[in-house]
Amino acid sequence: MLVSIKWLKEYVNTQELDPAELGEKITRSGIEVDAVIDRSHGMTNVVVGYVESCEKHPEADKLSICQVNVGEDGIQQIICGAPNIAAGQKVIVARPGAELPGGIKIKKAKLRGEVSNGMICSLQELGIEGKLVPKAYAEGIYVLPENAEIGSDVVTNFDLDDTVLELGLTPNRADAMSMLGVAYEVGAILSEEVKLPEATYTEAAETAESMLTLNIDAPEANPLYVAKVIRNIEVKESPMWLQQRLMAAGVRPHNNVVDVTNFVLMEYGQPLHAFDYDSLKTGNITVRHAKQDEMITTLDDAERKLSPHHLVITNGKEPVALAGVMGGANSEVSDSTTTIVIESAYFASGSIRQTSKDHGLRSDASSRYEKGVDPNRVIPAAERAASLIAELAGGEVLAGSVIFDELEREEKIVKVRPDFINTRLGMKIPFEDMLEILERLKFKTEAANNQLIISVPTRRQDIQIEEDVVEEIARLYGYDEIPATLPETEARPGGLTPYQAKRRIVRHFLEGAGLLQATTYSLTSEKSAKQFALAETDTTRLLMPMSEERSILRQSLLPHLLDSVTYNTARRIDSVALYETGAVFLKTDEELLNEEEHLAIAMTGLWLDNSWQGEKKPVDFFVLKGIVEGLAEKLGVELTFERGQMDDLHPGRTAFIILDGQRIGVIGQLHPTEQKERDLKTTVVLELNLAALLELAADPLLYTPVSRYPSITRDIALVLSKIVEAGTIEKVIRTAGGKLLKDVRVFDLYEGDKMEAGKKSVAFTLTYFDPEKTLTDEEVVAVHDKVLKALTEVGAELRS
Repeated sequence: MLVSIKWLKEYVNTQELDPAELGEKITRSGIEVDAVIDRSHGMTNVVVGYVESCEKHPEADKLSICQVNVGEDGIQQIICGAPNIAAGQKVIVARPGAELPGGIKIKKAKLRGEVSNGMICSLQELGIEGKLVPKAYAEGIYVLPENAEIGSDVVTNFDLDDTVLELGLTPNRADAMSMLGVAYEVGAILSEEVKLPEATYTEAAETAESMLTLNIDAPEANPLYVAKVIRNIEVKESPMWLQQRLMAAGVRPHNNVVDVTNFVLMEYGQPLHAFDYDSLKTGNITVRHAKQDEMITTLDDAERKLSPHHLVITNGKEPVALAGVMGGANSEVSDSTTTIVIESAYFASGSIRQTSKDHGLRSDASSRYEKGVDPNRVIPAAERAASLIAELAGGEVLAGSVIFDELEREEKIVKVRPDFINTRLGMKIPFEDMLEILERLKFKTEAANNQLIISVPTRRQDIQIEEDVVEEIARLYGYDEIPATLPETEARPGGLTPYQAKRRIVRHFLEGAGLLQATTYSLTSEKSAKQFALAETDTTRLLMPMSEERSILRQSLLPHLLDSVTYNTARRIDSVALYETGAVFLKTDEELLNEEEHLAIAMTGLWLDNSWQGEKKPVDFFVLKGIVEGLAEKLGVELTFERGQMDDLHPGRTAFIILDGQRIGVIGQLHPTEQKERDLKTTVVLELNLAALLELAADPLLYTPVSRYPSITRDIALVLSKIVEAGTIEKVIRTAGGKLLKDVRVFDLYEGDKMEAGKKSVAFTLTYFDPEKTLTDEEVVAVHDKVLKALTEVGAELRS
């Protein structure tokens, strides 16, 4: 809603507040002011000029040499390229030194050898949007009315010295979709009275009912219809003040009749429509539901097929308007119109909303009907329009109106206790202040039996229950006055739960390792829903998905995380390391949905890149495995790995992650086919059940002092079958080594041609250590021999 301050002042005293200050007060009271727009745009030295003569430029077909009287500076020569320029016009002239919107400065210039002392302006050049310029002047300069004073300032004389407030209205505040509605709001904020517009005119002796009959066949959708007949009108251009009012409100002027209906729409919030009486042909208006496949051509020249649930205005035979949405081309007011019918009606919001939606038509009228208009403004709006048309079009208003009225317009009664208001707000507002606020809102209020009995004006259809009254009192008392308090509860310091603390450790560790956190969609496609899932269950499909790509709840984090890797590598980011913690959604046997928090990692490119040292380390399976082992150590849990296989992962470079005998995750390299399909190079991935990891009760971390006794290491190289895993051998070594064996690490793997077919050589470093003394060779040899014996028993051979 665009609100002109100059227009607003006709209804309420704004106390000469600066527009920005007024906008701030309105915002603080609950209606947000999105913008404060200066219509003058800082324009200077723009005056009314009179074109004394106009001749074609000798060197340019599209230019004219004009002699223009600009007042004090006399007659000046100005070159103009507008197609509609002509002698005898009063026009807008920007003199040399003028500054126009956009920072344009006007100087004396030469155009094709002829001097030009200024510029003759179009409305667009004054900062008015092209869609708001009257069609007659859309492609040229604007012609001012004959009574415009030559040399007078255009900005001050034609209401451009104005400021417009752009209100961002919420759907419940339909009352503020009119100048009077905003006036009531400002009046309540500033404690000022609202002055309603007057409607005065002289009625003709003949009555409206003598020329027009009315039938309402759908009273449930149209309980109130008012028609006024005005004859002997002259359709012409509206006066400048009316055009400027409409343009300030974001409405394009057309002619005096249409402009009056739009003016009253903006003033009262009540939609009106004007019919050409002669085009009706029958002298009858019948409101009914359309017939199946009935046709109408609307004012936008579109032919529309109707359905029985569409409400239409007819002449008794054929539709002449879509009720509350748009008029028909067959009854449009034209320059030759002499008699009109002004329609002001109350249409059911649901009916208008359906018609507007079906035909893709959303107008200023339909938007107001959809939200609900004030039933007590229907008749006053018709009277106001008749008064203005009689004044501006020289019309003769026939006596009375043709009315159908079955509309109930009782004021809503809301009862609320002052204690209820204060309890809801958590503060103490004096009873007198409550009454004063309700008085400013123009809500009739009685106090009885410790209750406020409030008669809510019909213009405020958003006030229905006690809480609505609480909100009204709160916003006008001042939201800033509501004290900030903490909820009353037990004195308990805030903090993270153990689970949250561990999750934070996981994120800090991974980010410290160089990974970046990603957040992806929980919704995926049928194809990706089960890909990389640790435990497959039936999928969960949305009833109304946005698209097929976002139709199913995911069972794995990896598909979308890999999409992110592909997105980055496609933009020449060759090394990518991402992780995500998030929920996957698995159905239980009872068809219930279980949210399970997972951790996923995807890495590609280089892990180390010290180019100046000639050192590069590409990402591989063991880099990611090392990160997982470091994370497990940080959390105080012990993970093991066993050979595994999963679709879309490399069959020889995949392992399952085991925790306390339960499989909780998978780690591996993408299958070459999957890598090619995603346009990736070597990529390693991980997904594990993070909830299982974090919910495990780990022993507290114990610190021991650094021992002053040395450790002893022994290296062994073992010949094993290729199918034997190094992890299996490591378990044997640790079991046999007992308490003196502190560490076992693989440091070499050999599978060259010097090895027997089907065999491999794996070398281990064993570290022996006693924190209480220095170990002797005999003690180490004794333990080491036990290890070697145990290895021999499982088929491992010492490599010579």
